[in-house]
Amino acid sequence: MSRPQHFGWFLSRGFGPHGWGHPYYEWNYPWHRPQLYQQSVRDLEQAGFDLVIIEDALSLGNADTLDLRIRSAYGGPKHDPLLLAPYLFAATEHIGIAPTVNPLAYAPYQAARQFATLQHLSDYRFGINVVTDVGSSRHFGAEPLAHDAAYDRAEEWLTAVRALWHSWGPDALIADPATGHFADGSRLDAVAHRGEYYAFDGPLNALPFPSLGDGSLSGDPVVVSPGGSGRGLNFAGEQSEVQLALASLDIATIRSYRAKVLEAALAHGRTAADIDILFVFKPVIVGSPEEAQRIVDASAHPSDEALLQIALGQSSDLETDLTALDLDRPVDPAIFGDHVSRGTIKGLLGRYDSFADATLRQLLTAKARLGRISERAGYVGTADEVADFIQELGDDADNDGFIFSGDLHPVTIHRMLDELVPILRRRGVLRTSFGDGGLRGNLRDF
Repeated sequence: MSRPQHFGWFLSRGFGPHGWGHPYYEWNYPWHRPQLYQQSVRDLEQAGFDLVIIEDALSLGNADTLDLRIRSAYGGPKHDPLLLAPYLFAATEHIGIAPTVNPLAYAPYQAARQFATLQHLSDYRFGINVVTDVGSSRHFGAEPLAHDAAYDRAEEWLTAVRALWHSWGPDALIADPATGHFADGSRLDAVAHRGEYYAFDGPLNALPFPSLGDGSLSGDPVVVSPGGSGRGLNFAGEQSEVQLALASLDIATIRSYRAKVLEAALAHGRTAADIDILFVFKPVIVGSPEEAQRIVDASAHPSDEALLQIALGQSSDLETDLTALDLDRPVDPAIFGDHVSRGTIKGLLGRYDSFADATLRQLLTAKARLGRISERAGYVGTADEVADFIQELGDDADNDGFIFSGDLHPVTIHRMLDELVPILRRRGVLRTSFGDGGLRGNLRDF
């Protein structure tokens, strides 16, 4: 038996047209209605997954790339994932839901009140995936911030939100019918916040969180964060319970990344037990090794049309039109504005150190090419081979777990998980039951 790991699902398209561009769109689930997501999240809970993270972006991008963003529904439309969360909670009992939130869009008091409400309504299964995108600033009448300054704002925002959550002291809520005394106002903290980015007064008028175990944050919503930059890792080390990272096929790379996150946590007086590092990946699970090899071989020489489709997706993510560039020339990094995520740019580079090292064709071809997971060259393989990889990282790299990425659609979920779930359970890697304590309890069960 191997060590158990945590598993989640990342809605990489956000609350958008799930299934668009794929044959399973013809299952005729209306993407803007809750039933599609409710059915899917029930299946993930049945599979023993701990949480679902819902991607979001507040903007369709700049005027020059609007068509690229919506032509194939890569970047929009997107509905607000925060408002989808209650429907998912109503359909499930154990799994956590963490919609993406941007401090740009929520004043601290509003955020603290709404998130506290969802935490109570969900029986402590609510989380927030905190992102620092600044490209949407113009929609909110705000000036765009530089990369590190956006993290500074997010840190102030989250610190302020937590102060409001804890503005009711531990003995403030009395609720004694015999005396008719519900609460003691002298035990509330006024929280007069005056910071660089926010100024407001408390206390919060929402019900406080009871302690669900050791630690002052035990009843709070779980904080999830992406970001592999030095500033992003420091934010995770100080603020997050879950840190997301792109999966690597190399054990040494996994260990190195984990060490950086844990070092950042220790620097802020936390321990390895306070944060789970979950790696995002999107395996292609097939029925046999021979089928896996056929898929890999077919991907080795992509057509220009196939490269264009990849360029469309990359253009949407980068808010930069790659489709008009010469495939056989290097990309000039000057085309990427300050609002473009450095992590997304790094994702385009892939294994290359700089844009001078490859043409656009080489960058896109690297995205098109697939590899066998049995050879640790990619993520194509049988369910047993994918399970071997997951088990290896848990046993040899002390990995906390994985986040599967894709549409939140029954076809996608079952295609990935039908054969994999029983194998992982037989090996002791995937939970067979849930404990208590909501989402934080899920993450602390092992």
